[in-house]
Amino acid sequence: MTLSEFPHRQSDDVVVGALRASRTIAPRHVRVEASSYCQLRCPACATTSGHIHPAIGSGFLKFENFRELLESNSALQQVEISNYGEVFLNPHLLRILEYAHQKGVAISIRNGANLNHIKDEVLEGLVKYRVRVLSCSIDGVTPESYRKYRVRGDFDTVIRNIERINLYKRRYQSDVPSLRWQFIVFGHNEHEIPIAREMAEKLGMEFCPKLTWDAKFSPIRDGEFVRAQTGWQSITRDEYEKEHGENFGSGICHQLWDAPQINWDGKVIGCCRNFWGDFGGNAFTDGLMNSINNEKMTYARDMLSGQQPARDDIPCTTCEIYVAMRNRSKFIVKD
Repeated sequence: MTLSEFPHRQSDDVVVGALRASRTIAPRHVRVEASSYCQLRCPACATTSGHIHPAIGSGFLKFENFRELLESNSALQQVEISNYGEVFLNPHLLRILEYAHQKGVAISIRNGANLNHIKDEVLEGLVKYRVRVLSCSIDGVTPESYRKYRVRGDFDTVIRNIERINLYKRRYQSDVPSLRWQFIVFGHNEHEIPIAREMAEKLGMEFCPKLTWDAKFSPIRDGEFVRAQTGWQSITRDEYEKEHGENFGSGICHQLWDAPQINWDGKVIGCCRNFWGDFGGNAFTDGLMNSINNEKMTYARDMLSGQQPARDDIPCTTCEIYVAMRNRSKFIVKD
């Protein structure tokens, strides 16, 4: 008996194969947590509360794992290395930056760093090895206001470190890293927005005000002033959701296609928001492409696209972003 006797079976196999191929992703950009440790104790942070520990754990990205990741995935062009911890606590960081530079892979620290403890050779390495973007979390313009959220942080140290980066940028005649002043707006610092913007400009930084995740901590007092200073229509995430009909962070879900999040130990986390579960694969032991295209990751992308129902073993199922999407039947649309 030959396949020609069962043309419908052969056709079905072709269709299934095509569907599987169309659902396979091969991104050129990934996110890899360099350090899940943080020395600060920011009140609204899941790292401070310990909520990240079950899925994320405590550790550093090892140079050997990073090297193998790049060697085994030559198509990679960009790697974001910050997430729940402080990237500059990683003792292997300078070697990671140097190796990425040698391989022509762009490194970014866009998600944020507190810049409180960093060796001068690493400050130079940011410039020398051409890190593309560095977001600095600075939620105040004085030591007193800064410490209200960045508990254990030292404002003056942070500013000095930024000045050192600028010194090295001049020495190397470099336009990178592009520096961003990330300023979470609270009730206790909202009046400092104009000063922070001016300080950022003097330091050659882009000023980036940001909505807090926790509107209960130091809530905004003068909404009209904040709107005027930031250009925002919504000054809380709940307000944004009511006005726009979608969760403020819904764009994060695209990371499961465009820039999957890998933990410091190789576990596939999917996106930068997830800290409560993983997707079963490990990019260091199973291979990157296998781990981000395993059954759970593929099913999660189908869930987020509205093609499959929620499933208990998928971390997205309990995420407030997905829950809001499902309640509205407003899912991710990917070309």
